[in-house]
Amino acid sequence: MRRDRYAFVLTAFVSAALAITMAVAASAQSEKIIHSFVGSDGAQPLAALVFDSKGNLYGTTVIGGNDNGCICGTVFQLTPSANGTWTEKVLYNFGSASPLDGVAPDGSLIFDAKGNLYGTTQAALGGQGTVFELSPGSGGTWTEKVLYTFTGGADGGSPVGGLVFDSLGNLYGTTNLGGAFGLGTIFELVAGSGGTWTEKVLHSFTGGNDGSSPLGGTLIPDSAGNLYGVAVQGGLHDYGVVFKLTRGSPWSYKVLYAFLGGSGGSYPQGSLVFDGAGNLYGVASFVVFELTPNSTGTWTEKTLHSFAGGSDGANPLAGLIFDRVGNLYGTTNSGGAHRGTVFELIPGTGGTWTEKILHRFSASAGDGVFPLYVVPAIDANGHLYGTTPQGGTSNNGVVFEVIP
Repeated sequence: MRRDRYAFVLTAFVSAALAITMAVAASAQSEKIIHSFVGSDGAQPLAALVFDSKGNLYGTTVIGGNDNGCICGTVFQLTPSANGTWTEKVLYNFGSASPLDGVAPDGSLIFDAKGNLYGTTQAALGGQGTVFELSPGSGGTWTEKVLYTFTGGADGGSPVGGLVFDSLGNLYGTTNLGGAFGLGTIFELVAGSGGTWTEKVLHSFTGGNDGSSPLGGTLIPDSAGNLYGVAVQGGLHDYGVVFKLTRGSPWSYKVLYAFLGGSGGSYPQGSLVFDGAGNLYGVASFVVFELTPNSTGTWTEKTLHSFAGGSDGANPLAGLIFDRVGNLYGTTNSGGAHRGTVFELIPGTGGTWTEKILHRFSASAGDGVFPLYVVPAIDANGHLYGTTPQGGTSNNGVVFEVIP
């Protein structure tokens, strides 16, 4: 009994010391809200941000905007000034012409070489989502063009996450619904003459061992143009999969890893990221994982960090990003001060990684809360930028900056 009591007291002491250490580490960081959405300029940003070559930030909001009473979402730009402030400008209000142009953009944006922006909407009048292009014009105006409208049938429906280009200028993405089995697709859009685009389904998820419902992430290519991603459900153990789509005629689909559930992680979401050695990293339920390729064509999974909840953070839903020295950054949707965190994972000796909390969202003083599919964007100084769909001065979400 005395030994049990001693063990309990020692555990409590260590836990308290750890909490104090984590709090000190978090307080050394600096977070700043660089924009709070008020509704007319957009509301509920869900996805990651993207930089242009001048250091401006671009993103989407799922709802809000101020055109035709649609409040169907926006594409916005944030421009930095010399005094550290940022100026927001709405580049496009969805519903400007009619909901035919798309409703509820929830994915990240991508630039082409000419400075045009591309993205997706979850829905559209007469369809189940779109792929769109925004082209800059004179006087700071931008023109939107719908490249493809999904029907929700065999071609897919409700596109999720961002898009990726290949070297030929074709676009690739995923849908959460539709396809041959109604459980989502991987699709390609091929550019044709006269500004036309043709959609082709590369894989329809069956819900069996191949998984189902890719959610919240962006496909990533390797040097050969093969594509990698995650499906949140299905797989051999019904806890989701990491997959590879190998370029060819036709493309071939392969599951690299099926999650086991429990301490091995489950329900992967968000985007993957490669390191320089060809290893893959991502998040699944309450873990950060690494997948290492073997000479036999199989992949070995390793858990780099398990979130304990509480001040440590919980429920990572987005992907990860490396800095120039090999540290990983990401967000959790909950935990911290109960409303999510920004975290860093630092590699050590022997394959170990140490977690450091950079910010705990608190809903006080206009802070954002509950970051969702937010892979942080990193500027040249190593500052991190992202969004939260709630919080801020009007509770319509924010864009934040964290200085590690």
